[in-house]
Amino acid sequence: MKLRIRIFSIILIACTLAGTMVYARSGQSIFENRSLFPGNKTTVRLWYTDDSLTSYLQSRAVAYSESNKSVRIEPVLVSGLEYLEEINKASLTDDNYPDLFIITNDSLEKAYLAGLAMEITDGEDYLSEEMFPNAAISSVIYDNRYIAYPLYFETSSLVYNKTYLEEMAVENMQSEIDAADGEAAQNAIDSSSEGASEGASDESTTETSTEITQVMIDEEVEKSLPLTISDILKFSQSYNAPEQVEAVFKWDVTDIFYNYFFVGNYMNVGGRAGDDVSKIDIYNTDTISCMKIYQQLNQFFAIDADDIDYDKVVSDFIDGKIVFTVATTDILAKIKEAQDAGECPYEFAVADMPGLTSDFGTRTMSVTNCIVVNGYTEHITEANAVARFLCNDNSGDIYTNSGKIAAHYGVRYNDSNISTFLNVYNDSVPMPKTIETSNLWMELEIAFTKIWNGEDCNSTLKQVSESIMTQATGESYVEETIPDPDDEAITAGLTEDSD
Repeated sequence: MKLRIRIFSIILIACTLAGTMVYARSGQSIFENRSLFPGNKTTVRLWYTDDSLTSYLQSRAVAYSESNKSVRIEPVLVSGLEYLEEINKASLTDDNYPDLFIITNDSLEKAYLAGLAMEITDGEDYLSEEMFPNAAISSVIYDNRYIAYPLYFETSSLVYNKTYLEEMAVENMQSEIDAADGEAAQNAIDSSSEGASEGASDESTTETSTEITQVMIDEEVEKSLPLTISDILKFSQSYNAPEQVEAVFKWDVTDIFYNYFFVGNYMNVGGRAGDDVSKIDIYNTDTISCMKIYQQLNQFFAIDADDIDYDKVVSDFIDGKIVFTVATTDILAKIKEAQDAGECPYEFAVADMPGLTSDFGTRTMSVTNCIVVNGYTEHITEANAVARFLCNDNSGDIYTNSGKIAAHYGVRYNDSNISTFLNVYNDSVPMPKTIETSNLWMELEIAFTKIWNGEDCNSTLKQVSESIMTQATGESYVEETIPDPDDEAITAGLTEDSD
């Protein structure tokens, strides 16, 4: 009897060790396997690839468990390599597959066609314009279906050194005050020389200087913000730059994410939702004109495309070497980190993305990270509820804990710059979902660099369009050459606005 007990004990210990090894290898306990030892709570497993989300997702999982007695969220950090392929493989062969997963909106078509993304519950009612920016809604539409929940986003906008603009505002206002004081003093002298009475003379020489308040400074800075790139040119012509300033305007001219705003208002790739290959318009008169403006800026803002990258631009901007730049939301955390370390004495702010000229507008590009309900999940209702719980979070913890900005309205942030980014995102162009156009961004990036370095705008854009249209139609495509827009008119439009 004792021998049998010993044998049973050994077997039990061996099973326990085996279970521990499984957990160590897979990161998942066998006791959490939905096919073994079912508990009272339903587990909704959420896969993600960005480790910066870990703290946030874990805290939300705890909060959900406390408020929901029947469902628990299990966040699982996985490798981003072959992400969709791994989700598909797990869904077909593994009990520990994800019920939900986070993915960028440009991969939604691929996920949907693979059966990994299902239409969300009551999407049209839930994804209202009162709660979500237009770009967020468009980003999760595919084939007239809402197939994901917008969680957070990335986009770019104009960022400026607020300290420099405030100093310039004070200088300008002080000059005006000094001029007014001088005029008043001269008037007093003139009145005195004309034999004005003593009382009148005293009255006319009364102190006229005005105290400059922060409200006045803020108003002056607001008036000085550029509405167009032409305004930045005008600013550069009159700005008395501090010694440390090396460039008035500088951005990464090699990265499409910071360049797309030049053509974003006139280039159509897939329609509103970016899912319709019949709606592609890359090569047109307006995009050619915008690229000519882009090329001409090289004369005013000499930027070496071979010796620049985003990180270097951000570093120089924080160090006070640049007045204006184009940056993504991540710059806010980098600025705060430098300020907290005592390495940055400046204040910065975000502005709406300016137009190019009075004739040509801009639109930035955006990427939305979405929560997708796996088409293989057995817990459809629970998965949709969890996704909405995460997308309904107005606490601001997603930014505090991960540096991400939620893709919905109503979040309580302590930084007005985040609200500006959200407004820019609302009007942005979401990355298209169509598989046929997946390499457009690489081709555009190459084209922008070529054009910046002096190659012909018309023929370069034509080649990009022909390449993408060939992929979209499945057969060789040749564009009819569009006559070149008038270079002199474009140059005049750029410089006249700045005169």
